[in-house]
Amino acid sequence: MSNISNSLLAYSVKDRIAILTLTDPPKRNAMSIVLRKELMACLQKIESLDEADAIIITGDGDKSFSAGADINEVATRTPAKELSIEAQLRRELPRLIETMRIPTIAAINGYCLGAGLELALACTLRIASNNAILGLPEINLGVIPGSGGTQRLIRFVGLGRAMELITLGEPISADEALRIGLINKVCAPLELMDVAQSLCKKWQSKGPISLMLARDAVLKSLDLDLQSGIDYENKLFALALASNERDEGIAAFKEKRPANFRK
Repeated sequence: MSNISNSLLAYSVKDRIAILTLTDPPKRNAMSIVLRKELMACLQKIESLDEADAIIITGDGDKSFSAGADINEVATRTPAKELSIEAQLRRELPRLIETMRIPTIAAINGYCLGAGLELALACTLRIASNNAILGLPEINLGVIPGSGGTQRLIRFVGLGRAMELITLGEPISADEALRIGLINKVCAPLELMDVAQSLCKKWQSKGPISLMLARDAVLKSLDLDLQSGIDYENKLFALALASNERDEGIAAFKEKRPANFRK
């Protein structure tokens, strides 16, 4: 097991499951530029070192996953700054999470608002404790979501609910988020990390290449018409065959044993 503690981010790996914990409770784990940079560097390191099969992102304590952007930073943003390289980081971080080779789970505890929800939307799956509060309240500050929220939210909840959540800026409960498809599971706060670990272990029983291809096929379907999506799926299916994971899967099925895709 490896452990790293940065100023705003704690990171550990055990049994090839990485846990990244946002650790700025006084600011309810606000998504500051410093925290975003630490997250980017940590995620890139995990992937480059090949030390994890899955990643859990969560917040320190039971009060907040992340209550949004650092309000002091928001107050200093200008049109010119929004075109800067540093501002691009806010969009690059969710994109990295969405496209990196390793699947991710957002384990949402407490408040998950604004940039915090935008981070969670980029994860492969989202689970939440039953005390979680989720939303995109940026409209109440006279701005709009700026890290992909207007584009990703609609893909989970549809046009009507996305328009409601973004234009009214009103948060919803974990149960409501589950009902509309924003999150995948709700559990008691003390069970949150156990549920996240259980899902990661299920991923570890799948072939790493076919798992990545399956995720990418689903994500791409949102950008393509049906026939183009089917053609794209066919190409990824061919790549899955080239990985040899198919051979182990079929052999395990015939021999009535669990497949071992990661030997």
